[in-house]
Amino acid sequence: MSKCIRCQVEILDETERCPLCDAVLEKTVEVENMYPDVRVKSRKMSLISKIYLFCAILAEAILVYLNIRLESQIWWCVITGLSLFYVYLVLRFAIIGKSGYKAKVIVLMMIAVSMVVIIDFVTGYNGWSVNYALPSGILLVDAVIIVLMLVNIKGWQSYLVWQIFMIICSMVPVLLYLLGIVTRPELTLIAMGCSFFLFLGTFIIGDRRARVELKRRFHVR
Repeated sequence: MSKCIRCQVEILDETERCPLCDAVLEKTVEVENMYPDVRVKSRKMSLISKIYLFCAILAEAILVYLNIRLESQIWWCVITGLSLFYVYLVLRFAIIGKSGYKAKVIVLMMIAVSMVVIIDFVTGYNGWSVNYALPSGILLVDAVIIVLMLVNIKGWQSYLVWQIFMIICSMVPVLLYLLGIVTRPELTLIAMGCSFFLFLGTFIIGDRRARVELKRRFHVR
């Protein structure tokens, strides 16, 4: 805190001159910063995530040793490693990360679906991940996009790019079907159809706002 001898006023801001007469201020009481340190919480969470990462690596190293030591036919340590890694992603990306909530939700869900596919291959590959889990994950993300659009109804057009991204993702199981990896295409076709018609419906109903948003996103004049 400072005081202007000429104006006889106390100044709370951290300044050296009086805002009224521009005279040099005299320090009266040393005050702390008037604004809260918003980075304190972020630093604490970052420290927690680093401690967790160290503990997770240590735990996974022990689990890998046990997996080899027990001579198991299934590499179950990969499943535990993926689980520990996913928790770390939630800490770093969802809690500490500065991305928008819609990006956090959709990206984490897609990573979870990818991990399920990896688990299927680790456990001997029975095809349930690509036949059911992958298209179900795409349908789930489509449903989440619809919910987020209803919640953020004023900014619904911002989800058009995510809808296009989901159309591209829905083509992955179709490609796997053409390659003979997917053997039950019913759910795959449903997922692709839902992704496509979700975008088409949003584009048609959105009309001008949808076209403007796509032009702005893809820098089209």
